[in-house]
Amino acid sequence: MSQPLDGTAILRLGTRGSPLALAQAHMVRAALADAHGFAVDRVEIVVIRTTGDRIQDRPLAEAGGKGLFTKEIEEALIAGQIDFAVHSSKDMPTLLPDGLVLSAFLPREDARDAFVSRKARSLDELPRGAVVGTVSLRRQAQVLRKRSDLRIVTLRGNVETRLRKLDEGVADATLLALAGLKRLGLTDAVTAILDTDDFLPAVGQGAIGIETRADDARTRSLLNAINHPDTATALAAERAFLAVLDGSCRTPIGGHATVASGTLNFRGIVVKPDGSEAFETARSGAVADAEALGSDAGRELKGRAGPDFFSH
Repeated sequence: MSQPLDGTAILRLGTRGSPLALAQAHMVRAALADAHGFAVDRVEIVVIRTTGDRIQDRPLAEAGGKGLFTKEIEEALIAGQIDFAVHSSKDMPTLLPDGLVLSAFLPREDARDAFVSRKARSLDELPRGAVVGTVSLRRQAQVLRKRSDLRIVTLRGNVETRLRKLDEGVADATLLALAGLKRLGLTDAVTAILDTDDFLPAVGQGAIGIETRADDARTRSLLNAINHPDTATALAAERAFLAVLDGSCRTPIGGHATVASGTLNFRGIVVKPDGSEAFETARSGAVADAEALGSDAGRELKGRAGPDFFSH
């Protein structure tokens, strides 16, 4: 049973300061307040600038990968400066720092990628040699797998910045997480939605993850009231898959799990950065076996692809 917040206590929520990160933080704060019947201002939002926010001149893969969006927030959590952290799950490294755990997930939003262009209605309709802007190796690899004639350029910045760069002609098209566009009220920007059947999203895409200290029973109990079990199960499979492959921003990996009627269905893919070769797999089984199913899928692809698969 959840432990009540006493009359003076304030919960401190750590987050990045981008418009999307703040929108997600407000979603978590509202859900907590609603679940426990206290005012939203009992949860203080603490904005923490991360290394990933500061680096705008090169792909994150060159600077160290996914942990760049979580490092400073996790340091604040370990130091007790915040009580829990709200992340986009796809930004989280596979291994968390000692003493930290993912304690809850909000219900997952649409995990698909959105194609955004002012010049074509779909990826297939882009003219030969068109420029696609993205910072994601996964998106790059899957785009080139379908259209090896296209040119990829780095497009950094938050969602609004990337859309503005598109308007400025930096690229002919870009790909963005549909979930983020929905949370920001920017779905009018979407040109087409890429189906997961032929364009797998990033592990964790569309899911808001909430991280706590493992020994903070009070905060974990409060968060348990807003945890969405099916999302947690899907993420367990996806993150187990990624962990086996040692996935980060430097490896083009896609993985997506869904849960229905007690059954988990998972699909995973690894792709060479230039799109020239790919290996795919799928698993289906009981939700209780989610982590094992994801791990098994990862081992299969690791064996099939071989140790040199990701070398440039």
